[in-house]
Amino acid sequence: MSANILTVDDSASIRLTTKVTLGNAGYTVTEAVNGAEGLATAKSAHFDLIVTDLNMPVMDGLTMIEELRKLPTHTGVPIIFLTTESDADLKARAKAAGATGWLTKPFDPENLVKIVKKVLGR
Repeated sequence: MSANILTVDDSASIRLTTKVTLGNAGYTVTEAVNGAEGLATAKSAHFDLIVTDLNMPVMDGLTMIEELRKLPTHTGVPIIFLTTESDADLKARAKAAGATGWLTKPFDPENLVKIVKKVLGR
């Protein structure tokens, strides 16, 4: 069974790279362009995993995670940050908000698949 993954990033090239990488690994990928759209999309369908950027217009990834974690349906959904940020304080805030993992851009596609497989257990 294929896992459903939501990818949230304001960069079209990153969304495409993520979609192609995870799609080729057998996952079904849905895209959103900012945290607000990501939150609305996550509320409208079931996702096994969310991969999100941190810095985006309208709503950032950290706020989106905080809002998602308030929803009973999303308390256990793993969320991976895919971002250019590597600040330790920011990582601590993300973990406190409910992020499962952190991958720094630019990213190695194979590494993304490895992390997704590990987090999903498949």
